[in-house]
Amino acid sequence: MKLLSQLTWHTTLKAGLAAMTLAAGAASAQTAICYNCPTEWADWGTQLKAIKANTGINVPADNKNSGQTLAQLITEKASPVADVAYMGVSFGIQADKAGVVSGYKPANWDDIPEGLKDPNGKWFTIHSGTLGFFVNKDALDGKPVPKSWADLLKPEYKGMIGYLDPSSAFVGYVGAVAVNQALGGSLADFTPGLEYFKKLQANEPIVPKQTSYARVISGEIPILLDYDFNAYRAKYKDQANVEFVIPAEGTVVVPYVMSLVNNGPNAENGKKVLDFVMSDKGQAIWANAFLRPVRASAMSAEAQSKFLPGTEYARAKTVDYGQMAAVQKDFADNYLKTVR
Repeated sequence: MKLLSQLTWHTTLKAGLAAMTLAAGAASAQTAICYNCPTEWADWGTQLKAIKANTGINVPADNKNSGQTLAQLITEKASPVADVAYMGVSFGIQADKAGVVSGYKPANWDDIPEGLKDPNGKWFTIHSGTLGFFVNKDALDGKPVPKSWADLLKPEYKGMIGYLDPSSAFVGYVGAVAVNQALGGSLADFTPGLEYFKKLQANEPIVPKQTSYARVISGEIPILLDYDFNAYRAKYKDQANVEFVIPAEGTVVVPYVMSLVNNGPNAENGKKVLDFVMSDKGQAIWANAFLRPVRASAMSAEAQSKFLPGTEYARAKTVDYGQMAAVQKDFADNYLKTVR
């Protein structure tokens, strides 16, 4: 009996120690959940590794787009899962109105220009991109690189053009705003843009909902409406035979923002993630990934040299991002009715 009692005591002690070890391991495993931080987009892969190396916080990659992120945040409003979120600016503004994000002013807050942040910290720009054509030249089968919105309507590009779903993905909506503005429309009148997309259907475009970087590199989508930073990444990092084109009629430049989720389960870790993204190291990662960091000082001359000349970027304009957010749902509804 004495031996049995000792064995029972030792077994209980070992189980208790194991439980304590697991609990300690869980406590030391710092985590923050970010919605819409996919490794293939905007070099989030490098950024997530840097966050882990510099803060000890593990941020799992997440493949949502901006629209899916906002919808999920609203669905989970009573019991949030995410701690931080990354979205196109119009979705960030909508997230504030929906009450799913919290005010937080990260490190280097004062370096963010007015107009590129919510005064109360509900959203703030981390970098921006310019919308254009991301072209895999090897996949064109000898056809010329398109240089204008008008070129994409030519029958020779049938089956070669892709754009993300404008009713869901932010980059898709940006493409719609860009072509609409370029063809004489406005944020109050999307008629030119909607007419353009209706005409483009004759070329049987590919319309995915998620980032399609790999599909361009593989040649599956030879021409994608996308940002400069993805095309430059393909050219300079993946050594692909690609070209970025700013269409002759013009385009738009737009910010991408981050927010602290309201009542997120790991709020303090979320704040540390946002602080790192806005730090010198975090901003330099964006610059080296061919994005324009919101803190201009993080853009080195070497990084700048990878971009097209300023004369090309002169055709890229800003818009009223608040109005862009306000009319997004109406545009999405009209697109689904008239184009799809």
